[in-house]
Amino acid sequence: MLINDSLAIIEHYKQRLAGYTIDQLRYKSQEDVWSIGQMYIHVIDVAEEYIDHIQICIMATQEIYEGKTEDGTKAFIEKAWPDVRVKLEEPVNRTRNPDSKDEIIAGLEQVQKKLKYWEEHIHGTNQACKVRHGWFGWLNAREWFEMINMHSRHHLRQKARLDEKLAEAGLCNNSLS
Repeated sequence: MLINDSLAIIEHYKQRLAGYTIDQLRYKSQEDVWSIGQMYIHVIDVAEEYIDHIQICIMATQEIYEGKTEDGTKAFIEKAWPDVRVKLEEPVNRTRNPDSKDEIIAGLEQVQKKLKYWEEHIHGTNQACKVRHGWFGWLNAREWFEMINMHSRHHLRQKARLDEKLAEAGLCNNSLS
């Protein structure tokens, strides 16, 4: 089942959040680099976007016979987002810093709730009803569901780098691993 990994990854994010102060979550080592809080907001926002795509696929009636790109095919074979730093076209500051830890917890819990709901509704859906991902090509509901897991795991690497920057700045405590 895909849900076990997705829920475990989101739960991992929730557990690690407890070790941060709001100042640590908002700390930016450079202007053009996200804070840990911005990364959390991004993970939540993208999961919500992908969940919207799941719903569109499930409700769609038009079949699309185009497939994944080469990168998309490779990512789904490997069950992992490519290990590259993706530079978004939007400015780094477009993703806001969180107002509180409670806001992040609520966002993660909402994602978990939606994942549980959609996991029960994606089986038996028309695999030819798809929504296009800008990098990976045309994906169906099950693939969008899996993308939440892949994207969230991808950002764990970024989180580790940001934790290192906190430590280098002397802002880290021992509970952030």
